[in-house]
Amino acid sequence: MTKIRILPHAEICPEGAEIDAKTGESIITAALRNGIAIEHACEMSCACTTCHVIVREGFDSLEPAEEKEEDLLDRAWGLEPCSRLSCQAKVADQDLVIEIPKYTINLEKERH
Repeated sequence: MTKIRILPHAEICPEGAEIDAKTGESIITAALRNGIAIEHACEMSCACTTCHVIVREGFDSLEPAEEKEEDLLDRAWGLEPCSRLSCQAKVADQDLVIEIPKYTINLEKERH
């Protein structure tokens, strides 16, 4: 299994976390399965940017983003060259370190 280290995020994951991910699984699927509630307003259909993450280590192991994802990322808050939508980024065999940005473009979050 691949390890994903999630850097501390004041609201979502204050202590940070290290989770296991299956090869081919999206970053968000692995996170949600492990209790890390990354926002996903479009229910992981690649229609928003609320699941935006910054891949600090292991970025090159991910398949390149498709055009639709690239277009959406242009609207993400805090976009960086190593930004991805976590619903689209599939885990390969290299460990990852990700940062969840402090803000999203979603003005109001729903709590479930």
